[in-house]
Amino acid sequence: MATKPQICVIGSLNIDFVTYARRCPGPGETLTGSSLSIDAGGKGANQAVACARAAFTSRTQQDVAVRMIGAVGANDPYYPTLLQPALEKSGVDTTGIEQRSDCQTGSATIIVEEGEQGENRIVVVPGANHDGMNDVDKLLSVVQTQCPAPPQVVVLQGEIPRSTVIGLMQHYNKSENPTNVVLNIAPVYPDGIPLAALSGTAVLIMNETETIQMAESIPDFPVGSQTEADLQPELLAPLFHQVAKIPIVLITLGAKGVFFSTATGRNGSVRGVRVKNVVDTTAAGDTFVGYFSAEFARYAATGQPLEDFDALIEPAVQQANQAAAMCVQRKGAIESIPFAYEITDRQ
Repeated sequence: MATKPQICVIGSLNIDFVTYARRCPGPGETLTGSSLSIDAGGKGANQAVACARAAFTSRTQQDVAVRMIGAVGANDPYYPTLLQPALEKSGVDTTGIEQRSDCQTGSATIIVEEGEQGENRIVVVPGANHDGMNDVDKLLSVVQTQCPAPPQVVVLQGEIPRSTVIGLMQHYNKSENPTNVVLNIAPVYPDGIPLAALSGTAVLIMNETETIQMAESIPDFPVGSQTEADLQPELLAPLFHQVAKIPIVLITLGAKGVFFSTATGRNGSVRGVRVKNVVDTTAAGDTFVGYFSAEFARYAATGQPLEDFDALIEPAVQQANQAAAMCVQRKGAIESIPFAYEITDRQ
């Protein structure tokens, strides 16, 4: 029997090629950048690292076990020299990552603007994240083999095939399954996620853009009635409770903070943490997802009813927000994600 709460992150692993420049070039334009870095990344890997680093209550003690399930290219020198060490040094178990000879490791080319907001532009080449992640039964078998008991939480994102995410949700969202799904549907698939697959998802985390895109898949939702500029999360979140039967909905609002809502009627807003100097926003959302997932796994491991998490949701969101605020003050993806003890030391 597992002694720690268990999280499995099933998702993407990338090598990030990050160029820093004063602004992004326009069509046909060439600019001189200030620096280039080659980093470990991918939303799956980022979120696995965030889950694991959130579990470090001290520099040596980790109270949540985190496993990464994914695929990379077997002949890619960046995996053993960069990506795997980054995961393992953060406390992530990598034995569930398959090295495939028939595809390359996924990659992301990122341009980061060196202005006040640190905005970024990203182009992703999926590689093994798609070619190696299209067998749902195989992935379920890997989870079963790697975990000493059913994990309390499975974290999913949108950088692996849509059919795979739907299949995993259909499996884990069954009422008799003890595993809770935390879905960060980023990016949103063009065809969305069927309501039948969404139903029973424990936690749905979206930003403003993703909220609008996901709401459009809800029957009778008036397309165009809300935009990012006039988003009313207090009106949209209940739709996901009522129609998709999702207990917890979190809508991240960038610097404005986070709106949280539960199916039992508890909701509210957590203000954004004021940051003097935003350097790079690349992994901020993934940091939030990982920190919230770690706290949620701790609670799920107690066996208490999901409804009782209402009393803990606001402090869990606040902590995840603080971690994301620290992340944006650093360059890079994985390397920018803080350990929990760093946040504690600053308080």
